[in-house]
Amino acid sequence: MVEKEDAIISEEEAAQYDRQIRLWGLDAQKRLRGSRVLLVGLGGLGAEVAKNLILAGVKGLTLLDHELVTEESCRAQFLIPVDALGQNRAQASLERAQFLNPMVEVEADTDKAEDKPDDFFLKFNAVCLTHCSRDFMVRVDQLCAPKNIKVFCGDVFGYHGYMFADLGQEHQYVEEKPKVVKQSEDANDGPEAKKPKVDPNETTMVKKTASFCSLKEALEVDWMGGKAKTNFKNIPVGYFLLQVLLKFRTDKGRDPQPDSYTEDSGLLLQMREDVLEAMGVSIDLLPPNFVSYCFSEMSPVCAVVGGVLGQEIVKLARACRMGTRRRRRPKQPGPS
Repeated sequence: MVEKEDAIISEEEAAQYDRQIRLWGLDAQKRLRGSRVLLVGLGGLGAEVAKNLILAGVKGLTLLDHELVTEESCRAQFLIPVDALGQNRAQASLERAQFLNPMVEVEADTDKAEDKPDDFFLKFNAVCLTHCSRDFMVRVDQLCAPKNIKVFCGDVFGYHGYMFADLGQEHQYVEEKPKVVKQSEDANDGPEAKKPKVDPNETTMVKKTASFCSLKEALEVDWMGGKAKTNFKNIPVGYFLLQVLLKFRTDKGRDPQPDSYTEDSGLLLQMREDVLEAMGVSIDLLPPNFVSYCFSEMSPVCAVVGGVLGQEIVKLARACRMGTRRRRRPKQPGPS
């Protein structure tokens, strides 16, 4: 048994997580092991996120999904058996999810996420929302942020995917930088001697603080004036595509379906005009052929987005008690 502070890691856990402990250390693994995560939505993306969190070794993972298994569910994700048609998606995913790592407490909840009381979401260290409506994601983000519960959102629409993270107004992290070597007193004078020397073989950790905006702020940007207008050309087109797709989900209560491709394509084109005009931007910003690439959850795209989303949650959980983690320069929000 290995014991430090109040946490204990058994020999079995040490063997299971040996590679991870060597990579980021025992203390980080123990913090990860003490984190409880809520995952909403067990589609293709949800299955990828679940796999990554379970294999990493979180303390507990709750799978929340009220929808039933369809043929598309079986094609999009690997946790559901092929003979589970008509069953609840969370319940059908439970056995294979638990089999990935028996040391993680995996639970299935078949309730509808929108019907859960507010205090339900406050029981977790992090909440990950997939395949959710815009209003519900904003509600959960506004509820959890003041309680220092980290919120992650993500979705896959055909070839397109996105993730969003709200880590709070003052999120501390550490950044690894090359170490600056002091100049020798005997160094010759001149321009070269005055330049700081960097040793590429040594690094130092610099503590920093970043401020994250809420999901509501990210989705309700005024592009007609201020700083947003100045930075408009740097915003990826996928951001505006996401606005259209979330509008479709809100209005229709579903995502675009291949079985109704012709009808849904027309609806998407009309919503493109409505959404972009309401935002005060040209409809030409989003070419009309976007409708050909946003139907269904594609497994390869789920794997990529789920890998990024799962890894961000894992990195946060490893450092949640210290309030710091390694982090690259934040990018503009928007689909990838």
